[in-house]
Amino acid sequence: MKQFLIIQTAFLGDAVLVTSIVEKLHACYPDAAIDLVVRKGNDGLFKGHPFLHKLYVWDKGQGKTKALFGLISELRKTQYDHIINAQRFFSTGLMTILARGKEKVGYDKNPFSFLFSKKVKHVIGDGRHEVDRLNALIEHLTNGTRPLPRLYPTAANRTEAHGHMITWPHGHTSYVCIAPASVWFTKQWPAEKWIELIDLLPADQRILLIGAPGDVPLCERITAAAGRGEILAGKLSLLGTAALMEGAAMNYVNDSAPLHIASAMNAPVTAIFCSTVPAFGFGPLRENGRVIETMEDLDCRPCGLHGYKACPKRHFNCALGIDIRTVGS
Repeated sequence: MKQFLIIQTAFLGDAVLVTSIVEKLHACYPDAAIDLVVRKGNDGLFKGHPFLHKLYVWDKGQGKTKALFGLISELRKTQYDHIINAQRFFSTGLMTILARGKEKVGYDKNPFSFLFSKKVKHVIGDGRHEVDRLNALIEHLTNGTRPLPRLYPTAANRTEAHGHMITWPHGHTSYVCIAPASVWFTKQWPAEKWIELIDLLPADQRILLIGAPGDVPLCERITAAAGRGEILAGKLSLLGTAALMEGAAMNYVNDSAPLHIASAMNAPVTAIFCSTVPAFGFGPLRENGRVIETMEDLDCRPCGLHGYKACPKRHFNCALGIDIRTVGS
């Protein structure tokens, strides 16, 4: 029986996308033991995952360095056939070289890549989606099919999602989800734009605002100004949110983790790109996904891979210039 270790300790969206290679490895090696390393906070995505043998969690709150070496000590208890590092930074490189594995695969940008068995190029904006760049890590081990991410909400997660949905009179069950927040300000469509969108949506359409507990004040501001909307941000687990998004008539999101959750659930999604661009390779993956971005030719866009705390040019035209009618249509 083969034993695989996959390492991805970056942001939530990255943890969702790495499920694409979990899916493909399981398809090609159904009897293999697949272990995964994620950061604390992202582990909720993988509760009850049917294809994972063991989930390792790097809890930086215990002290980043202490927790790192404690985790490495745990990893060293297993002799892996293949260690696959899906991240490009120092800490995961250290995990990769110190864990016990016959083959160690990672991106050439990792500072420890010179010690890997196999190095793979990772180029943002090379015309490929991130799942294809992930697939490059395992293409020598698998077939030529394109992997897609997938999440597995349990029956309890679905009950959790439905338990927060108040039954409307006259049998209205259709709803849309709005995830208005982002870690990066310049990737986040402004609150006034979300308010305009809600005004355009049918009066009998249920509006559910989703996100993390820290997103609640933004959601409160939006619903107060719009005069409608139910705030579920902070009330659902990650997989409960995924289950909710799966049943939505539409999910309106930024270029952020909820976009990738929608792709993993094969849920309809409208992704609004402000300072970043789909060419980076993080757009919707399914036919029921669409991208909305400004039509204005801005010499400052994209201004960076992730975004900034404020618009470097102070006009934020990449977000404010998006025609609201193209979003709600």
